[in-house]
Amino acid sequence: MTVSGPEPILVLKGLTKSFGSFKANDAVDLEIFPGEIHALLGENGAGKSTFVKMLYGALQPDAGEIIWRGQPVTIPSPAHARQLGIGMVFQHFSLFDALTVAENVAVALPGDQPLRTVAAELESVSREYGLPLKANAHVHDLSVGERQRIEIVRCLLGHPDVVIMDEPTSVLTPQEVEDLFAVLRKLASEGKAILYISHKLEEVRALCERATILRHGKVVGTCIPRDETAASIARMMVGADIHQIRPARARPVSAEPLLSVSGLSVEARDIFGTPLKDVSLDIYPGEIVGIAGIAGNGQSELFDAISGERLSDRPEQVKLFGRNVGHDGISARRSMGAVFISEERLGHATVPSLPLSENVILTRYRVNSGLRSGFFLNRGRARILLDSITSRLDVRKSASDPAAQALSGGNLQKFIIGREVLEDPKVIVVNQPTWGVDAGSAARIRQTLVDLAAGGAAILVISQDLDELFEFTDRLAAMAGGRLSAFEPVAETNRNAIGLKMSGIFEGEPA
Repeated sequence: MTVSGPEPILVLKGLTKSFGSFKANDAVDLEIFPGEIHALLGENGAGKSTFVKMLYGALQPDAGEIIWRGQPVTIPSPAHARQLGIGMVFQHFSLFDALTVAENVAVALPGDQPLRTVAAELESVSREYGLPLKANAHVHDLSVGERQRIEIVRCLLGHPDVVIMDEPTSVLTPQEVEDLFAVLRKLASEGKAILYISHKLEEVRALCERATILRHGKVVGTCIPRDETAASIARMMVGADIHQIRPARARPVSAEPLLSVSGLSVEARDIFGTPLKDVSLDIYPGEIVGIAGIAGNGQSELFDAISGERLSDRPEQVKLFGRNVGHDGISARRSMGAVFISEERLGHATVPSLPLSENVILTRYRVNSGLRSGFFLNRGRARILLDSITSRLDVRKSASDPAAQALSGGNLQKFIIGREVLEDPKVIVVNQPTWGVDAGSAARIRQTLVDLAAGGAAILVISQDLDELFEFTDRLAAMAGGRLSAFEPVAETNRNAIGLKMSGIFEGEPA
C-alpha cells in the first residue's frame, strides 16, 4: 500500500535529546503520512521512548524541529499534543479498577462534560470501530482486551489525526490481536496515521507499510516490513544476527518432578485479583514448561503460592525436590535451590533507588555465604557478583554500579535474571521473562534458561507472549479465571488453540 497523501502530516527533523552526557536521540528524522501505519523499531535503550515522549509533549527536544501539517510547532505538554491531534495509547494501562468505563474515560477528557454525554459518545465510538464497551461496566470486571479497548476509545474521543501505539498487542490473545489490527486498518483507511511501536516483528510485517529503525539513538535505516524477514529487521535493529536458540537435551524419562503443585486453591490477592481453583502441575528435570494467559487470570496468585510469598492451606499442596513446602516461606524455598523471578522489575524484584550491587544482596545473601560474615555484609563480594552478572547476561549500564532505576527495562531484566541464575539453581519460576525486552536481549535470556534446563533444572515460565512460549518451552497450558488447562507438548498444539484456552474455553476439560 502506498501512502494516501502527497504531503506528510508530521515531520520530525534532527530531533535531539540528551540526559547529561548521554544522547538518547541524536538528530532523528522521521515523517508520517496520512493513512499509513508506520513502525518505530529498535532495541531497548535505542531511543524509542524518548522520541515519542517528545512527540507527545512529555519531553522537550534540545534541538530539531517538529513540523505539523507543514508548520513548525512546539509541543509543551501532552494536553497540547492532544489539542493538535496527536493521541497516544500507552503500553501500561492507566485505569482505575473501582471506576466504571465511562468514569475512567471522563477523568481524562478536557472540560467538564456530563457523565451521561461521555457514556453515550464512548459507546457510539466503540460500536463504530468494533470495540464494544458498556459504559456502566466496572473496570475490575473486564478482561485485559476490554481494558485496552477503553484506552483506545479514550484516545479516539480526542479525534486524533496521529495515534501512537506503544506495544499494543503485548497482553492480547491471537484472536484479540486480529480484532485490534482490523481497528487500526480502519483508522488508516479514514486517513489517520498510526505510529506503531512493537518488538513483535512478524506483526510489524503483517501490519505496517513502512518502518524506521533506531539504534543507539540514531536512525540506522528504513524499510518496507513486508519486503523483509523478521530476522533481517532484527539484524538492522541490533547491528548483527540475532542469536538462534540452541535446544536443550531431552529430560530423563524416569526422573521425579522437582516442582509439584497439587489441588491448589487460594484466595485472590485483593478484591481485583483472581482466586486459584484446584491447580495442579508437575515439572521435571531438564524441561521448560509454559503457562500462557492474559494478565489478571490468577498468574500472580500462582506465582505467590509457588514462591512462598503466600502459604498454602496444606503443606503437601506445593512440593520442591519431593519435600512438602506449602507452609515454608520464600527464604526456605530459596535455600533449597529454587529461585523466583517476579514480573514487577521495580519495587518487587529490585529496590529502584539502591545500586545494583545491593540489589544482588537482597535475594542472594541467604544462599551465598560469601555475601555475609556474621552480622556484616560483604559489599566487595556483591560487586564481584555484579560484574559476573553483567558479563554473563551482557547487562549494559552507564556506570559501574548504578541504581536499578537507571537501567533500561531490558537491561534491568537481564540483571534480574542473571542475579537469580548465577549459581545454577535447579528450580526456576519466572513470570514474564522478556516483557518489553528487545529481540537480542530476549534471545540471550531465553538461551540462559534453555542452558539451565540442559543442565537438569526444572523451569516454569509464566508469560503473556505466545511467540515466546512456542519458541522455547516443551509443554504448554493456559490459565483463565484461576483455572489451569491440561498441559500439551508444544509440538502438538498451536497459537489459536492456546488462544481459545486463554479466553477460558477448555474444550473437553471439566469446569
